[in-house]
Formats: sequence, structure tokens, C-alpha cells
Amino acid sequence: MEYVQLGRSDLRISRIGFGCMSLGDDDAANEKILHRALDLGINFFDTADLYAKGMNEVSVGKALKAHRSKIYIATKVGNQWRADGSGWDWNPRKDYMLAQVEKSLQRLQTDYIDLYQLHGGTIDDPIGETIEAFELLKQQGKIRYYGISSIRPNVIREYIKRSNIVSVMMQYSLLDRRPEESALPLLLEHNIGVLARGAVAQGLLVNKTAKPYLNYSQQEVEQAAAAVQSISNARRNAAQTAIGFVLQHPALTAAVTGIRTMEQLEEAVAAIDSPSLTEAEMKKLQASLIANKYEQHR
Repeated sequence: MEYVQLGRSDLRISRIGFGCMSLGDDDAANEKILHRALDLGINFFDTADLYAKGMNEVSVGKALKAHRSKIYIATKVGNQWRADGSGWDWNPRKDYMLAQVEKSLQRLQTDYIDLYQLHGGTIDDPIGETIEAFELLKQQGKIRYYGISSIRPNVIREYIKRSNIVSVMMQYSLLDRRPEESALPLLLEHNIGVLARGAVAQGLLVNKTAKPYLNYSQQEVEQAAAAVQSISNARRNAAQTAIGFVLQHPALTAAVTGIRTMEQLEEAVAAIDSPSLTEAEMKKLQASLIANKYEQHR
């Protein structure tokens, strides 16, 4: 496993992060796969208070409690479940965040969160209030660092200007190259870590039947998947090629991969030791379809 500094923080995280959202509701099964991830060198685990209405945090905290000093736990805040459980509403307000961090700490069975992330965000949010909450939590020692999980360029720019974020989590893959236009260069310039999710694009770049994705037609998705397959081989399979494409961008810190099975775990970790994509292979992937760009939130 390779380890890199997350932005301006002192967290040295594994280049493959464990996306806990895909875990099921069987604590014993979750513990088994999370412990195998530890054995394979993963030290960064990402969850959220939204996932399974908090039960994901409970399962992750239980499995990793004995290993707390060796790992980094990231979680997220901002989505408030309605009382009737019918869905959630966006709430980035200071008082809500200060209340929710206590619940996350309790569920995770920890005294501190290594990376606390805003789980979304719009340009119309009370951004100053959100930043105040993060800074207060840092002063109190309840969180070590904070970041945002957002794909919106205008929101990202605002946090770069006004806050001490150390990271941005965003979707990025061969089928979603929107971050390349402005977000990734800006974050690289400011030494803010980038945590990429969705490297295999819901499996469409690997083994799922092609369907329309974002602004791409089914045929265009097929073209991208075919390009991935064409440069994959016994030493680097399609999933590892898709992950490799993401990790070779200079702004990228880690690929946070949604992991549900042992096979997915082993495959993702093996991407680190797989042969890097050559310049010709990168060009072939990039030429397989026209890069998409953000139409909104610019």
C-alpha cells in the first residue's frame, strides 16, 4: 500500500480508502471485511451519519475500536433525517452540526473524528456559520480536520477562500471528468487533498450492462468501457485500470472505493501494485469520449 499526506493535514492516508457506505447490516460480516482491509494496509475509512440512519457508523466503530490509534476515521454531517423517516433535509447550520457530532462520536465509539466533512453544500448555505462550527469543533478537540464532500465548483471556491479545509471529496472517473476543468487544478494549487469516489462509475466501466450515465448515452458508456477493457490485461484488470486512471491525476490523494465484498476489496487494493497507465494508454482512455463539464454551479 502507498500512503500520502492529505492536503495540509498531518494525516498520511492509504491511496485506497475504504468507502463504508456499501457495507451491509451484518456487524460480524462487516468486521471481517474491515479487518481484512487493515491487513491489506488500508488506514482510511469513510462513513457518514446518513448511511443506514447512523447504523453504518455504529458497525464501523465497533469493528475498528481496538485499532483506533492506527487508523483514520472520516464521517460526514449535514443531512437531517425527518422525524417520520421518510427522507432527509439539508441542514448545514452550526447548532445542528454541534449536536450531530456528539452522536457520531458516540456511534463510532471514539473521542475524536480525524476528518469531519460537510455532506454536500450549496452556494446559498450559511457558509460562515458552517465554518464556525468546524473551527469550534477543532478547538474542542472533537475533530482533527475538516473538509467538504461536494462536486460544485462555486461551493469549492468559496470554502477555499474562507476556510481551512484540508480535503474535498468528489465524484471522478473516466465517465465523470467534470472536476478536471477547474476544481482539480484549483485544489492542487492550494494543496487541498482530493478524495475521489465513483472511480468505476457504478460498475459501468467494469462489468455492468451499459446504460445512460450523466450526459452520456448508452453507446458512449459502451465506448468508454470498451476502451478500459482494451488496455486491461492479466496484470491490471478493468477495475484496476479505472482506479488507475483516477489516481494518476496529480491532484488526487486517494480513491475512496465503495466496498461490499472481499473480492472488491482485494481488487481495489491490488490497483496500487498494478502497472501504471502509460501516456499512450491515458490518451486512449481520454479519447474514448468527449470530457464532460459542469453546466451548473459554476
